Amino acid sequence: MESTISSLIDAVESGDSAAADTLFSTLYSELHRLAKRELARRGSPASLSVTTLLHEAYLDIAAREGNRFPDRPRFMGYAARVMRGLIIDHARSRNAIKRGGEFEITSLKTDVGENPVDGKELSAISDALDQLAKVEPKLAELVDMKFFCGFSFAEIAALENLSERTVQRRWEKARIYLHRNIRADLPV
Repeated sequence: MESTISSLIDAVESGDSAAADTLFSTLYSELHRLAKRELARRGSPASLSVTTLLHEAYLDIAAREGNRFPDRPRFMGYAARVMRGLIIDHARSRNAIKRGGEFEITSLKTDVGENPVDGKELSAISDALDQLAKVEPKLAELVDMKFFCGFSFAEIAALENLSERTVQRRWEKARIYLHRNIRADLPV
């Protein structure tokens, strides 16, 4: 199965659009799970379904030129990054002032277990990750693989030919950078 995916990735890189469709359909269930997890992690806005997110991500990935995916984890990492961007864009557009973003719709019945999407917080996280990608691209890639794709430290270490402890240290460095960057953007 892994060799089939690798050969499909190679064909996609050489410009075969049919291979891109085959790769997408081969990884559809895993991408669907990834989209579901991303929406759950973000509070799942009612106007954005898992299937919509997955298909929008596919259109975005298929439209971009020059993407290189040497292996399946890197492809999944890129797909997670695209999905994150789509969720952030969706939250930003829903919170836009012309769409009534300054108003908050509430109801009398509230559940303690609900976790509403905070567009400003998502935007701050996205901006911090984009800034990290400019300063330390390898750390941003690590965050994508760990946080958005759900890879373990051992899996990331094997992909990067590093020790697991080195990956953990880099993870801590990325977390500290993101925490400081996000905290600096929050109002006091």
